[in-house]
Amino acid sequence: MTFHAQDLGLDADQLTPADGWHCSHFFYKFDRARLQGLTPEQLESGKAAFSQTLSKSAPNAPVRLQTAISSGHKSDFTLMMMDPDPLKIQAVHQQLLASPLGAAIEATWSYVSLTEISEYVQSIDQYRDRLRLAGEDQATIDKKAAAYQGRLGKMNYQRLTPDFPDYPVTCFYPMNKWRYPGANWFTLSSSERNKLMSEHARSGIKFAGKVSQLISVGVGLDDWEWGVTLWATNPLHLKQIVYDMRFDEASAKYAEFGPFYTSYIASPEKILSHCRV
Repeated sequence: MTFHAQDLGLDADQLTPADGWHCSHFFYKFDRARLQGLTPEQLESGKAAFSQTLSKSAPNAPVRLQTAISSGHKSDFTLMMMDPDPLKIQAVHQQLLASPLGAAIEATWSYVSLTEISEYVQSIDQYRDRLRLAGEDQATIDKKAAAYQGRLGKMNYQRLTPDFPDYPVTCFYPMNKWRYPGANWFTLSSSERNKLMSEHARSGIKFAGKVSQLISVGVGLDDWEWGVTLWATNPLHLKQIVYDMRFDEASAKYAEFGPFYTSYIASPEKILSHCRV
């Protein structure tokens, strides 16, 4: 059973963002003692329900649903879900806890956010101005601006309604911007912040084809202001991109990072097998 906005007597557009989707990350652990208390029949029934609940093709599944095996002790498995309706996402979480295995599943952490197009994404006119200030001639400006315009639509689609990349490893962490004297991000001028974020973006471009990134915003929705989801072709690239980008002033001086959760993309059945359920 899936819960929708209409079940609260609301129109769907009352909970649906004008642009983008709701995005939630969930982290879970299995309670081994409770698992051992289940009969073989209860365990098999629970495993079947687990797989059905987390199936991408399940009726009323969110538009995006990703399951993964966690690395480390903070959780055993993770879910990342995206949909225009936040209750559709939350319904999967509740359905999982209400399933036959639910009593043996503990939610250890979550992060609730929205996708967005950052204010630091340059418009075509801003991009042209940057090239002009860099001393480019008009013909070069026109050529580069046309290429940028061709990329911008696809990039903004990926920012708002992204397809998950076919990469094997993912990492999630939340972050804030500092408000300390001498390092208060929110007292910087718009031009200063744009300059720092442009430098930060250039550092990340080096990892094209190796790392894909999604920034979602939790301001007003959760404890941390932004959530960063990275996917990579190899865990080494996760280490390297985070390390390299920490030397950028936007990160080194103004960023505060929360816990890091690394996981490996896996089907619900593979999660159960790996976790010896």
